[in-house]
Amino acid sequence: MSSFLILQLRPEDAAADEEFEAFLSRGGLAEGDVTRVRLDQGRLGAVTLQDYAGVIVGGGPGCVSDDPATKDPLEARIEADIMALMPEILSRDMPYLGCCYGMGILGAALGAPVGKGRYGEAIGGVDCRLTDAGVRDPLLADLPERFRALVGHKEAVEDLPDGAVHLVASAPCPFQMIRAGKNVYATQFHPEARGENFAQRIAIYRDRGYFAPEDADDLTQAVLAEPITAPEQILRNFVARFR
Repeated sequence: MSSFLILQLRPEDAAADEEFEAFLSRGGLAEGDVTRVRLDQGRLGAVTLQDYAGVIVGGGPGCVSDDPATKDPLEARIEADIMALMPEILSRDMPYLGCCYGMGILGAALGAPVGKGRYGEAIGGVDCRLTDAGVRDPLLADLPERFRALVGHKEAVEDLPDGAVHLVASAPCPFQMIRAGKNVYATQFHPEARGENFAQRIAIYRDRGYFAPEDADDLTQAVLAEPITAPEQILRNFVARFR
C-alpha cells in the first residue's frame, strides 16, 4: 500500500505533534501508513507524487493572502514549497485534502481570490450544511446534511474557483468545502479536530492575533463543550477511498 504524504506547516512542536496525532487517529492511520514532512524544518525538495496514495495538508499560522513584502520568510518558503506541488496535483487529479490553510492553497492555485476581508471566522464551532453536490459526493458519505465543525481562520476563499464544485457551506463562510476534478478537496474547517485539539491550539496561538488573549479561557471552555464528531468522517472516507 502506498503511504499518504502529510505536509505540516506549524512551526511549534506541540502544535505540529498534536495535529499529526489527530490526522492519524481520525483518519484511521498508523504511523507506518504515512510519510510525515514538517516543512518548517527544511525545504521539501523533489517529491514523486506517484509514490503516494494521497496528500494531506494541515493548518498553520500563515496566510496565503499576506503581503509578500512583509510575509514571514519561513511562512513564505513553506507556502512556496506547497504551491510548487499544486500544478502536478491538479493535472494528475491527485488525491489531496487541504485542511484550513490547505483551502487557501487550493483556492490560490485555482486562481480564486483569497482574502481577509469577507469570510474570516473566530475560533469556535459553526453550523455547516451540505450542498446538493455535497450530498452526492463520496467523501461526504455518512455525514448528516447539517453538522457542527471547528473553525478559526483569518482568510478565506472569496469566490468559487472556476471549475470547482461547492460541497459544504456555512452562514459566516460560504465556501467551507470545495472539490476540483474528482479527487482534489479542501475544507475551511478542521476535519481532524475535536474540542480538545482546539483547546491545545488556543493555548499555543493565544498571541497570534486569532483572538484577544484575555478571551482564551472562555474560548477553551466553549470548544471543549462542542460535540464535534461528524467532520472526522471526511478524513476516514478520504483514507478509505484512496489507500
